[in-house]
Amino acid sequence: MNNLLSKTIVVCTAALAFAACSPSVAPETNRAERIVAEIHNPASKYVLVASHRGDWRNWPENSIPAIESVIDMGVDIMELDLKLTADSVLVLCHDKTINRTTTGKGRVCDITYDSIRKCDLKRAHGVKIDNMKMPTLREALEVCKDRIVVNVDQGYEYYDLVLAITEELDMTDQVLIKGKRPADVVAAKFAEYPRNMMYMPIIDILKPQGQQLFEEYRSKGIVPLAYEVCWNEYTPQVEECMKHVVESGSKLWVNTLWASLCGGLDDDKAYAEKNPDAVYGEMIRRGATIIQTDRPQFLLEYLRSKGLHE
Repeated sequence: MNNLLSKTIVVCTAALAFAACSPSVAPETNRAERIVAEIHNPASKYVLVASHRGDWRNWPENSIPAIESVIDMGVDIMELDLKLTADSVLVLCHDKTINRTTTGKGRVCDITYDSIRKCDLKRAHGVKIDNMKMPTLREALEVCKDRIVVNVDQGYEYYDLVLAITEELDMTDQVLIKGKRPADVVAAKFAEYPRNMMYMPIIDILKPQGQQLFEEYRSKGIVPLAYEVCWNEYTPQVEECMKHVVESGSKLWVNTLWASLCGGLDDDKAYAEKNPDAVYGEMIRRGATIIQTDRPQFLLEYLRSKGLHE
């Protein structure tokens, strides 16, 4: 059971067993494959950047231009959110309703895709962008194929639908999904298919449910590709958790989006104080090699100045 689960969750193939910065990488390897190789390489010091909903400061969140922008920046992982329309189309939308992000109103699950396409997307602070529409998951993945790894957030409940699309586009190995479900539940789902997306558990280490999930992985000897660890205060328990993640052979994923996810070491603090080392540098010193951010350009500039990104 443990061996099956480890193989199912790790999803590592010989074709991808190389480092992104290695001089031995074949010229025909595309950028997404190189990023995937980094995800599979726990020894690498290359720090992967995951952009939250794309470049939402300059474009509507989860939009095609927001995705293109972070690809052009050199971001490694594009995080997007999913909802299912009334006629069973997966679209990129974070909220249950389209009220905040479009000129329309209503719950996504109650609206057909054609009706949603009649609405224009809005940028942060409600600025409307004429003729910019909410994309489908398929449209977004077509843009990302071979160019960037995709983190499907709020998507485990749609796993079968998402996998069907990634398989049709032949990019399943390029997509990852995270969750808080028990390891055996994930293993059972993955056993239904010959090929699966990458999977990473989310550990709220200071909450009972998170502690229980982390202990389940530890006690069963399961070593996932990475753990996303969340905490609102840096305690000895958090330190021990992060140390175990790194020493066990998994990557450590941290979110610097909001103070409550990272003990106050967040993007806004780094940017306001113009001191990225006090935030991102500290995360790296604690073992993080994947950082999810709302300020991808700012983070990339810091990492490049330290020789930690291409």
